[in-house]
Amino acid sequence: MTRKTPDLTAAYALNSPEESRRLYAEWAGDYDSAFAAREDYQLHVHTARAFVGAGGQGPVLDVGAGTGLCGAVLSDFGVGPIDATDISEAMLRQAMRKDIYRDAIPADVNEGIPVPAESYSGIVSSGTFTTGHLGPEALDQLLRVARPGAVFALSINARHYAAAGFAAAFERLGRGAIQKLSLTEVPIYGSLATGDHRDDLALIAVFEKA
Repeated sequence: MTRKTPDLTAAYALNSPEESRRLYAEWAGDYDSAFAAREDYQLHVHTARAFVGAGGQGPVLDVGAGTGLCGAVLSDFGVGPIDATDISEAMLRQAMRKDIYRDAIPADVNEGIPVPAESYSGIVSSGTFTTGHLGPEALDQLLRVARPGAVFALSINARHYAAAGFAAAFERLGRGAIQKLSLTEVPIYGSLATGDHRDDLALIAVFEKA
């Protein structure tokens, strides 16, 4: 198997959980400085603000928490407690060093999250519902661990939203599983970004578990 250099192009090309763990293990140490800061990454800020604006409260599960960018913004807003889950234990170790999470939960979300049902009053996810990562099939797993009335704020890459069938998934879930769905388009990167994906957009899906 060809070894992928840790960058956004490689992340979008991931094809398996094993590839994800390998890539993010290599990227974890300098993800914040070599990617997030350099490319003026803003998606985690939009996601956290949407959650707080919708009245989201803890306990919160940060899905695909990575190094804890979204969790840090939530913590600054006074939201907590927050648990982090990610497929990459290396990324979770970086996140836990920020002292913003109550617990770290290694998990492939597509296979399930090893916590009891209805554990959380809020679910956030920034940058994980995207090409090579999570698709709409993961939504059912997140709903399982959410309490009735739990607020969700999930960023979904705009191209991935269209290609992966999120509209149909939300239509299905809207028939009794979720309510108050809103979709807001936001830029993923700020004005200082220079990479090939600097103009990429995401949709922030905010809703409640019915």
